[in-house]
Amino acid sequence: MRAVVLRDGQLQVRETPDPAPGAGELLLKTLSTAICASDVHFMDHPELAIDDPTGRSLYDADRDIVLGHEFVGEVIGHGPGCTDEFAVGSRVTAMPVRLVDGGAGGMRIIGQHPEAQGSFGELLVVSEAAAKPVSGDVSSDAAVLTDAFAVGEFYVRSAQIQPGEIAIVIGAGAIGLSAVAALASRGVAPIIVADFKSDRRELARDSFGAHIVVDPVDKSPFDAFRQVRAERGLPGPAVVFECVGTPGLIQNIVESAEMATRIYCAGGWYTGDTLDITTATRQGVTIQFGGGPHPQDWYGTLEAIAAGRLDPLPSVGKIISLDEVPDALDLARRSDGPPRIVVHPNGDVA
Repeated sequence: MRAVVLRDGQLQVRETPDPAPGAGELLLKTLSTAICASDVHFMDHPELAIDDPTGRSLYDADRDIVLGHEFVGEVIGHGPGCTDEFAVGSRVTAMPVRLVDGGAGGMRIIGQHPEAQGSFGELLVVSEAAAKPVSGDVSSDAAVLTDAFAVGEFYVRSAQIQPGEIAIVIGAGAIGLSAVAALASRGVAPIIVADFKSDRRELARDSFGAHIVVDPVDKSPFDAFRQVRAERGLPGPAVVFECVGTPGLIQNIVESAEMATRIYCAGGWYTGDTLDITTATRQGVTIQFGGGPHPQDWYGTLEAIAAGRLDPLPSVGKIISLDEVPDALDLARRSDGPPRIVVHPNGDVA
């Protein structure tokens, strides 16, 4: 099959062996897949996958790794032991993990392990136990965004925002927009969004439900928080969703926060970062890192998209072919493209 292959630090679009479904696995024709910043982080920081103690990811310079982990595919084959739940021709998606020996041997992250080739290819193998059907009415390009929007759902669910508290979303990329959507679906108001790019601020407000958008060059989101709290007589603290991952940002948030602020860190720090614990203690903040999304967030987001309660498609700014993926990954590296770019590895998708 043709695929976007990482090997020996080099990214190429070329032929690589077709994946073969094992016991309890489905072979898919990849209909739609989305580019995520995690794909770039895996390429740029292979040391994290060389020494991954969990075994879920593995960077091996001498083996092909097909990137990509957000996908919808058409079932074209079954491995031994599959049930009749997914007929040939049906559309499915799944959380991006390949179960080893049905899960008894652990799992591999799809797109981040040579034994779990990813979705930037014409074919893909997934575990039947992890697969879910994609209904006939929802587009593949909408369903493929489940993974990204499940991240925001997880953090917002974890936050358990109470009346009188004010949500601040830092960054309006795909993950920031997912947090805005999850907040808006719960009727949280006001939602403050800060991003340097005007088009992303407008997208957060006009398509996903943000109420107040600010350019950090002109105004601190905490100044906006204090202003709206005074205007509306809201007694609660800020609940901050950090969705950027820029080094130094968490320290800046901690220094700017007021007592009892809760901070949920959805950004990725693949180069590490530092935090002054004394300042955090003095400020009395609560900080949560990672931990999700959980299956309930992922499958709940898929159901919301299928039912039409969530439309993630405004976050898609471009649809491309496999040959365009390397350039699109470079855009993601620079945070210089639309929040989400979708790839059609086998051509157009209805």
